[in-house]
Amino acid sequence: MPTTPIPPTAAARPPVAEPRAQFFDEARAALADHRLVKMVLAGPRGPRPDLQRVLVRPLTLKGRACLSLTYNHRTKDVTKNLPVEEGLATVAELIDSAFDNLHLLTADGELQLAISRKGKATLRRSRKPAAPTVAAAENPEQPTALANDGPDAPAAAPPSHDREKHRYVDPQQPFLVALGVTDAQHRVVPAMARKWKQINKFIEVLAHALASAPSLAQAQGEQPLQVLDFGAGKGYLTFAVHDHLRRTLHSPVRVTGVDLKDDMVALGNATAQQLGLDGLVFELGDVRSYAARPVDIMIALHACDIATDHAMHMGIRSGARIIMCSPCCHKQLRPQLRSPTLLLPLLRHGIHLGQEAEMLTDGLRALLLEAEGYDTQVFEFTSLEHTQKNKMILAVKREHPKAAEPLREQVRALKDYYGVREQCLETLLAADRAEAAPQSGTAG
Repeated sequence: MPTTPIPPTAAARPPVAEPRAQFFDEARAALADHRLVKMVLAGPRGPRPDLQRVLVRPLTLKGRACLSLTYNHRTKDVTKNLPVEEGLATVAELIDSAFDNLHLLTADGELQLAISRKGKATLRRSRKPAAPTVAAAENPEQPTALANDGPDAPAAAPPSHDREKHRYVDPQQPFLVALGVTDAQHRVVPAMARKWKQINKFIEVLAHALASAPSLAQAQGEQPLQVLDFGAGKGYLTFAVHDHLRRTLHSPVRVTGVDLKDDMVALGNATAQQLGLDGLVFELGDVRSYAARPVDIMIALHACDIATDHAMHMGIRSGARIIMCSPCCHKQLRPQLRSPTLLLPLLRHGIHLGQEAEMLTDGLRALLLEAEGYDTQVFEFTSLEHTQKNKMILAVKREHPKAAEPLREQVRALKDYYGVREQCLETLLAADRAEAAPQSGTAG
């Protein structure tokens, strides 16, 4: 008589981990074999309504595996770098208390831990191709085949026989990982592709400026090359400038990032210390009241309205050989403009009037810098991540300055034509000359 197969008992089946434990087991495995790209906590709930999400990336600091947690608040970002197990414990606490969803993105797929309103945990898994290469991330406008429509879906780069593009920033540098621009495998994070492009373009401009001022490094001797970066923010460009100068110049370098926000200053200093970067510091300060001191390179990106004029004035007073500014918010001249009668049909459109005010403001700034002994260029910089402003004013100190008075006369003529009563940089420079005049008059 045939026997009926006996189904395996529950005790004979392998144990199944509950979803939350399974998620963290897979996260540890992905970390161990270097497949982890990032984790994202989303769907905020709980006692901190201003906390929007938390981004978690693998990081190596001084040879130790860590997790970098970036807390995205409505008005600021806060980054904490923690040892792996402490970081995972923090993520577990956050999914229990503050978020509904936790995503694990690896090179070969995505795992989502979802917590319902009743506290039930479920796992959802999807497969997708590996994260994009640096070359693909450098060209986000290039058409690619998407694995899905999600914002974090990586793209496969199409085959290309083009020569690899020269990069001024080495993607292997640890500061890019610490700031979240690249992952632990030094691949550009897709969401940071435009920031990566901005950093490279900025360093390319700086490299050309240095090449046109060869005496800059030679004149330093034992004194460190002094760089001031106003409005440093999280320090993407500040770290990149420090890295580029250290790798290309054979002299000491001191780069100071200055910002109005104390949390950004603390974050920059903490990251520099963790990476062991000598000669890189961040300070709290305002360009309008910052104490002048000798500076070789002065940088100010997106200083609002006349803060750009104060930054240029600081660079001139400090003897900077290179001044790099990306102006923003051209407000001072626009209400002063008296449009010529012939141009009224054009300038009755607000957008045209704004463009004219921008062109006039930056044109006057360039002339004033030339009158102070600089070769000046105004050009399109790049499409930036957080703003549509993409103009750069680059000034490099001339070995043999031009005659200043004809240039100042051009400034006065343009002001008269447009009815401009005051331009901030001109006013600051005129005050300097007035202050120096009695000294020169009594020198004999």
